[in-house]
Amino acid sequence: MGGLILHNCLIAGGDSVFRGILAIEGDRFAGVWKEDDPEAKAYIEGHRDATLTDLGSKVVMAGGIDAHVHFREPGMEWKGDIGTESRAAISGGVTSFIDMPNTNPPTVSEEALRGKAERAMLSSAANYGFHIGASYGNLEEIKEMISRAEASGRHPFAGIKVFMGSSTGNMLVDRQDVLESIFSIKERVILVHSEDEGTIRANLEAAKERFNENIPFSSHPAIRSREACVKSTERAIGLALKHGTRLHILHVSTKEEVDLIRDAKRLSPHITAETSPNYLWFCDEDYGKMGGRLKCNPAVKTASDRQALRQAVREGVIDTIGTDHAPHLPGEKNAPYLSCPSGLPSISECLSVLTTVFDKEEDLSLIARIFSENVARIFRIKDRGVIKAGNYADLTVLDPAEKFTVRNTDVTYKCGWSPYEGVTLKGRVKMTFLGGRLAARDGRPISGPAPLPLEFSRF
Repeated sequence: MGGLILHNCLIAGGDSVFRGILAIEGDRFAGVWKEDDPEAKAYIEGHRDATLTDLGSKVVMAGGIDAHVHFREPGMEWKGDIGTESRAAISGGVTSFIDMPNTNPPTVSEEALRGKAERAMLSSAANYGFHIGASYGNLEEIKEMISRAEASGRHPFAGIKVFMGSSTGNMLVDRQDVLESIFSIKERVILVHSEDEGTIRANLEAAKERFNENIPFSSHPAIRSREACVKSTERAIGLALKHGTRLHILHVSTKEEVDLIRDAKRLSPHITAETSPNYLWFCDEDYGKMGGRLKCNPAVKTASDRQALRQAVREGVIDTIGTDHAPHLPGEKNAPYLSCPSGLPSISECLSVLTTVFDKEEDLSLIARIFSENVARIFRIKDRGVIKAGNYADLTVLDPAEKFTVRNTDVTYKCGWSPYEGVTLKGRVKMTFLGGRLAARDGRPISGPAPLPLEFSRF
């Protein structure tokens, strides 16, 4: 019969943390028991041909699901591609990703979506899925795709991404009538990049008048300001409450947005929110030493905002962590402010940032929720995100006490650098399993397991 039995480990789920035993048969979990459960002993006795692996009291949790990545393929493969960045994901305990649509060309059609899936099938090291982008010209096609998917019960994309602030390509959508039409879609999650374009443009012009072409990176939070974020998020929440939308607010960066979301959740169970590890770790005091390497949209803001976001994660106001992994080459990030692209690579460090910020044993359940369980629930990902019998055996083995210092020489990103260079984190990913097979050890991916496309069910 074979199979794999993992024992002497601490199993972290969204509701509990306990010493336990895991059984894997094929690519699925066959059983999960507490250590002293007689059923576990009986299973081991009845499966003596299974491989018995002692995990040395390390923590096991479901493999991470990152629903917010930019793997740069197609069109920007010099920065990163599905193959390189998915291997980096696996090295950090992320077993599934959902890629954003602002590629070149943008993923705003069924044809483009199919092309991305074909690329991922050939090169991805992790399970893969995609969001489709909303534009001024593709809503009818999206609705036709949804109609066909509702009939079959399986959707080809996780959610519909809406850029309510400036973005790459032709994907800015800020006209009220078009937004009303998008927010009336209830069959899929609507994800918003929430910054007000008019506010950003005015702030940028003011910065140019003050600094000419020599805008310091410390001005980024004033240009991509809290007012821009709050105004757009307030607008998105208003639309969602009006239409009953399944709204997911991306990369929340301010205390004011946390307050808005907390209030909105009391009125609708369908409003959820994400922040990134970068907003939980960095603050505006870091622009002086990091310069363009900290430039991302929305901007990293104050230490008070960072503390409010950490508390919002603890309270459940923030539901998920999405890395917004967005690699650029060092030369691109070293350019002056107006030429420097926005975005940071961060998927490999995400889990270790979380275990450093939320560092108590009781926080492991919190991390399990935001790292995988809530993501699977919000996007209706079938048979993943939770360690239970019948689900795919995607899991992460973590030593939460092990400290390490991030070095660019160790990163697996194609761009070759990390914003966490020189930072000492606590919580080392020791092993990653994909479909029951070892996919990475000690931060290094290994070949073997075949990833699968994520399946998105109807609501």
